[in-house]
Amino acid sequence: MRRINIVPALVLSGLLLSCLIAVYITRNLETATQSSHKSAAHGASAATDSTLLETARRLAAQADTADEQEQMLEAEHLADHEIDQAFTAALREATAYQVPASGPLHDLSVRIQQLQAQITADQTAIGLLSKDAGTNSGTDQLEIAKARLALDQDELGDAQQDLARQGGDPHSALERALEEHQATQHQAVSAKSATVSSAATLSQQIRSWYSLGSRNRDILAAASQATGQATALAARHSEIEKRLDSSQSGAATEPTTNTAARIGELRRRSDQRKTLAELDQRIQDCQQLAAVYKTASSSVEARQASILHLILRSCAEILAVLLVAFLANLTIRHAFQRSDRKRGHQAPLMATVAVEVAALALVLLVIFGAPSQLSTFIGLATAGLTVALKDFIIALFGWFVLMGKNGIRVGDWVEINGVGGEVIQIGLLKTVLLELGNTASGHPTGRQVTFSNGFAMEGHYFNFSTSGQWLWDELVVMLPPASDPYLAAQEIRKVVEGETQLDSVKATEDWERVTSRYGARNFSAQPAVDMRPGANGLEVVVRYITRAPERYVMKSKLLKLIVDLLYKPASELGQAVS
Repeated sequence: MRRINIVPALVLSGLLLSCLIAVYITRNLETATQSSHKSAAHGASAATDSTLLETARRLAAQADTADEQEQMLEAEHLADHEIDQAFTAALREATAYQVPASGPLHDLSVRIQQLQAQITADQTAIGLLSKDAGTNSGTDQLEIAKARLALDQDELGDAQQDLARQGGDPHSALERALEEHQATQHQAVSAKSATVSSAATLSQQIRSWYSLGSRNRDILAAASQATGQATALAARHSEIEKRLDSSQSGAATEPTTNTAARIGELRRRSDQRKTLAELDQRIQDCQQLAAVYKTASSSVEARQASILHLILRSCAEILAVLLVAFLANLTIRHAFQRSDRKRGHQAPLMATVAVEVAALALVLLVIFGAPSQLSTFIGLATAGLTVALKDFIIALFGWFVLMGKNGIRVGDWVEINGVGGEVIQIGLLKTVLLELGNTASGHPTGRQVTFSNGFAMEGHYFNFSTSGQWLWDELVVMLPPASDPYLAAQEIRKVVEGETQLDSVKATEDWERVTSRYGARNFSAQPAVDMRPGANGLEVVVRYITRAPERYVMKSKLLKLIVDLLYKPASELGQAVS
């Protein structure tokens, strides 16, 4: 085997090895990606890990039998109870949380304590003023105290929301997570989780890959939008808070004596504090929404990793099929190197074609899968091939005819569409002849003539390599005006019979074997000599049997003898006849 023949095999082996290594590396990429993103997304609720509950719900959705569903339902209840206990423990631990001794969180905590003390003082003052509500001044003071209490309560709510938003109140975050868990813990999971195993073919896997990539871009865009909304709301919150602080300081330096105006100012500031608290909640919602989108993005990326694993595995299957087909072709060529040139040339070709067709079918199955509507697919494919590939199909079926018992082989002497020559190649669609020129010895002209194999179906061909390669040949001789035509014809017959006697006997024997096999009548191989009028006189037409490779040699020899005979003196010709 030459070195150049194994280069494609080495290339395919290298690519296959690379794909197998990549398949091995990406086998657990989906699980690792999901785990890393989940651990990063848990944040403050890491103490209440819901992995067991999510696993139980996923397995319950995949249960098929009644027993398995009952067992998975019990597992889901146990996992739900476990996470409830985890929330209880986390809330108890969050109660003992200490705010740092310095920084923004400490300032907020001090502010909350001051507001709580102020609210207590406001409530005490309202209780005292309620006893003096009989006078106008007492009533006015009571309304102002109630408005101040509402303002302090709203300001306390805003401060608590600020503290929770900045991560200084884990107890509130856990309470919010517990509410969400309780809202979703009793929802039945009826639909089975979608798996990437539905992408069974390479084309489906590639489409899923691009579809997931587009979906991930949309999710990341939505996460960016939610983050931008949170940033905008935070800026609005800061702006309102600054404006409120400045108006509060201005009101403190310029106290008003108008009771109604003072109560209205306190209520306006109370409404603004409520707006700040609502903005804090909206900011938390946007931040949580962005976190959910990022978690969904990580899930899509994990599915992309799984699809990538399937794509690599499909590519490895295709490369394995191509490598096996290539090695099989090399083995076939090596096995038939020493076979008979005429009969063994087509065997490796047919075996190679069978291997290539099988490899192509397997590759198409990996890429597109089995057709769902097989009968419709076959009908449409057959109609399309019949119309568009008529010549191709006829040539292909012609190749099967040529491969049959009465076909042709490499090395046969044939005549196709008036062109004679030696067969040097028989392909699936084309047959190549080495043309034999019209020379005295029948030597090749050096030209290769290619025919479509459709001639075996739509036309005809002559094979001179069967039954001894016998054929009838013909030559025409113009008789001299001074000669006796009957005597000349008899003399020519004797000459031709003498030269072709041995060939006539052998041809008769070969034909008898053929006619006895198929029950046909016997043929005579004796030469025939006829006279007919020509444009310049009488012509003698001679038909005789000869071998195809010796056709031109025999014709040249007979022409020489006939010319020598016809141009003898008339007395010698007559004596020869008598």
